[in-house]
Amino acid sequence: MPIAKVHRVAANAPDDVSGIEAAIASGRINAKGVIAVLGKTEGNGLVNDFSRGLATASLAALFRRHLPGDAAERICLVMSGGTEGGMAPHWTVFERSVSQGVDNGDGGPAMAIGRAHTFALPFEDLGRVGQVEQVAAGVRNAMMDAGIVDPNDVHFVQIKCPLLTAQRIAEADGRGVSVATRDTLKSMGLSRAASALGAAVALGEIDAAAIRDADIGTNWDLWSGRASASAGIELLNHEIVVLGMSAAWSGPLAIDHAVMCDAIDIEPVRAALARLGLATPGQLCEADRRRLIAVLGKAEASHDGILRGNRHTMLDDSDISSTRHARAFVGGALAGLIGHAEIYVSGGAEHQGPDGGGPVALIVDRSLA
Repeated sequence: MPIAKVHRVAANAPDDVSGIEAAIASGRINAKGVIAVLGKTEGNGLVNDFSRGLATASLAALFRRHLPGDAAERICLVMSGGTEGGMAPHWTVFERSVSQGVDNGDGGPAMAIGRAHTFALPFEDLGRVGQVEQVAAGVRNAMMDAGIVDPNDVHFVQIKCPLLTAQRIAEADGRGVSVATRDTLKSMGLSRAASALGAAVALGEIDAAAIRDADIGTNWDLWSGRASASAGIELLNHEIVVLGMSAAWSGPLAIDHAVMCDAIDIEPVRAALARLGLATPGQLCEADRRRLIAVLGKAEASHDGILRGNRHTMLDDSDISSTRHARAFVGGALAGLIGHAEIYVSGGAEHQGPDGGGPVALIVDRSLA
């Protein structure tokens, strides 16, 4: 049976892959089994965030040293720029291995991992139903790769999606087709929005027939409780990672998820921790922090400018993008519950949870109980 392994590795810079290199050298990570790497890099998370490209190039070079070219290229490299506030830059490495008689403790399901790469997205489809359809198909393929049949067994879908640049817009113009926006920053939000809706369709959360181009990035009544999308300049397609539970997998890891209704709604996260055996009335104790392998979340400034009846200014700050404010704010809220800040919080949660909120996934090692 397959077994999922997840490794959280600190990074001292966007190109610092030495921790992963050391883990491979020691045998803690088997490069042949690596499915994906999620990275929190310390750039601005915007169109010109070169930290994502630097991190992607450094990771790709690392895995090419250990794997044949085609195997290295199949690894999903999902870089999320922006570690505002106290968030710690780090890598989360997802590995698929074969169990050696490992028992997860109760004979129940264990964490499962799947991945998929889509074809390059035509620029005219970005932020439109065409992107929704492509991502939905990609999520279904990733579920098949994970051996997950029931969408209800999926707890998190991480999507890395493309964005528009001036050059890409000009290429579309040259072919006589229109793009959804000529604002490159706005294209990031539209791409995340369409990707999230694609995941929602694949997971049965939204009927595909209910989505129109005009809904994407505007109709906040449409959302997924398990999608996380991050846009970047460093790719033209989508890289998709599905995380869930399956009786066909073994091992000690388990995953659950929560949906924050707003940026300080930590009680659903606390409830998910309890379901995973980490019940706590306050901040996690040191022993439970060791059992909590990874925290993956989304952050968004509510579009009405209100948080529980009070005005916030995240949308009014012309110097700093609201996504940067939201990452720092939600990262701090989650860190206060978890007890450390080496957590993955991605900004821009369009259709990813209710407006102003977002999904959070939690991965624990049950063998450390």
